[in-house]
Amino acid sequence: MPVNTEQESKAIARYVRMSPYKVRRVLDQIRGRSYREALIILKFMPYSACEPILKALLSAAANAEHNRGLNRGELIVSKAFADGGPTLKRFRPRAQGRAYQIRKPTCHITVAVAPEL
Repeated sequence: MPVNTEQESKAIARYVRMSPYKVRRVLDQIRGRSYREALIILKFMPYSACEPILKALLSAAANAEHNRGLNRGELIVSKAFADGGPTLKRFRPRAQGRAYQIRKPTCHITVAVAPEL
């Protein structure tokens, strides 16, 4: 479906405490779909990544409505991707005084919506 990229509005959720790998599998499901369809998918999918993605999608739609005067019913998810953020490094005590490193990944979620042509 062709979209008008000049009218694109986006929202970025930064430093989300979740692996970008786990977020991408949800984003792949909503990319290219209509706004309403994406909302339904996110509300009923069983993954915890759906919550921050839903917040970003609602924010992107609100930006399109407020800043560009677009109707939410005509919007399509034009872009949806997750980039890796900084990794929090923690240590877990192990046997004989050793310490194992634990990496807690973060990600930046970007969702863009645009009107369908």
